Amino acid sequence: MRQTACARRSLAGMIGGGTLGREPHVRHEAARLCSAARRRCGNRLAAWRGRAAAGAASSRVSARRGSPEPYAFLAAALRQGLREIGYVEGQNVAIEFHWAEGHYERLPAMAADLVRRRVAMIVAGGLPAAPVAKAATSTIPIVFTSGIDPVQLGLVVSLNRPGGNMTGLSLFNVALDAKRVELLLEVAPSASTIAMFVNPNNPRSDLDIAEAQKAARARGKDIVIVKTGSDHDLDGASALLTEARADALLMPGEPLFLSRRAQLIGLAARHALPAIYEFREFAVDGGLMSYGMNLTDAYRKIVAVYIGRILNGAKPGDLPVVQPTKFELVINLKTAKTLGLTVPDKLLVAADEVIE
Repeated sequence: MRQTACARRSLAGMIGGGTLGREPHVRHEAARLCSAARRRCGNRLAAWRGRAAAGAASSRVSARRGSPEPYAFLAAALRQGLREIGYVEGQNVAIEFHWAEGHYERLPAMAADLVRRRVAMIVAGGLPAAPVAKAATSTIPIVFTSGIDPVQLGLVVSLNRPGGNMTGLSLFNVALDAKRVELLLEVAPSASTIAMFVNPNNPRSDLDIAEAQKAARARGKDIVIVKTGSDHDLDGASALLTEARADALLMPGEPLFLSRRAQLIGLAARHALPAIYEFREFAVDGGLMSYGMNLTDAYRKIVAVYIGRILNGAKPGDLPVVQPTKFELVINLKTAKTLGLTVPDKLLVAADEVIE
């Protein structure tokens, strides 16, 4: 058992998962949490040592997602956010990251292991990690991110008063599918068929499909669904995309896709398809454009702050589920030129970031 400078607080996270608005109830907590973490350090150390001497398990917080490398930016954001409120890994908090490698069937056993080891908290980033974590424990605090309305999903009773042992961040991912179709057609107005990648193993996929199809039909366009629920499916995605005879590509926010973003960006480039993604990391890495929340800010400014508040005694059920107030449009102009596309001036003006 490794001792830290303060009470061993361990975070466990199952990460499945626009710049956030300045939510007052989050923003005003940072300075207070920082001083509180330092102020309570000594007492927690004494209490932890007493438990350790008695042979009780030390607490941990864990995080889980697809595989380590593609999610390094989120791990860094979480650590930075915790540092900003006074929780420093290796000093007064221990963080464990666990990786499902894109195999969602592993999540229940991973969650059960965290519960068995009595971690202090679970960070469940995205779907289906959040419902799996809820099913595993009703006592260990859980901070989640969810692209589906968490009330509709059954994670919480209400957004303002979640109740139970869960709270977190609603990403509004599904609700933005129609907007992504609109933006994609602004750049590629002649596209008649849009290929949409979905992971059928993700509970949000049916909602993604319904929203995108509704938006496409309203504009006289067709959506062709390309089901890719595993690494094997993604390895054969080029043939699936050829079969779809698509003129453009829509990529929802899916942990498996985010973990394989270099491959998927390359796939769109080889087929010379204009594509829109949910997360800015795709556009930064060479994809045409993205529209959605800034995940880095979400983990630094919201998830980390909620972790701090709970470690300092707040009950998850009393903390409202945070909803985003801003979404980012990122356009990679270099990629647009490679594809021979002219991005309308109004989109360039509206963009939060233009990569040249």
